Amino acid sequence: MLIQIITHTPAWVFALLALLAWLGGRQTRAGSAHLYRVVGMPLAMVGLAVYGVVSAFGASSAGGLALACWAAAAAATVVVVSRLSLDAAVRYDAAARRFFLPGSWVPLALMMAIFGTKYAVGVTLAFHPEWARQAGFATGISTAYGLFSGVFAGRALRLWKLALQHRQALAAV
Repeated sequence: MLIQIITHTPAWVFALLALLAWLGGRQTRAGSAHLYRVVGMPLAMVGLAVYGVVSAFGASSAGGLALACWAAAAAATVVVVSRLSLDAAVRYDAAARRFFLPGSWVPLALMMAIFGTKYAVGVTLAFHPEWARQAGFATGISTAYGLFSGVFAGRALRLWKLALQHRQALAAV
């Protein structure tokens, strides 16, 4: 059955997996990123998560509840993650609007988790489309998407706060 699932998977899905693996793999090494990319990537991943919830459950009776669970999980996770301290090696150059970041496996792990969850949901709903209308399935998956989204958004918020602190410090001088 696994071979059948893989052979019926569209080619673009594997291209997306390769792209996400490449993007996440780049973040395992230290490097720099412009302010807009630091904010843009989490927004894109949040967008993919919302799309996953809406495309899987939006038309069903469980769709509204699923979206609410996503939002609650995302908001709670943003609050928790945004309060964590940044790695001491993180630096921000206000003039260039660039962050200098140590490598981290977290973005790669999150991207693969989101992709794997979305893929598993797609396969599951292909075999059992009626599950999209089951509140327990919809809320569980949506909550997972919300947790993933919250981690990405919370990390971006921490970096945004660092940029604002530097801006305020420069304005005070």
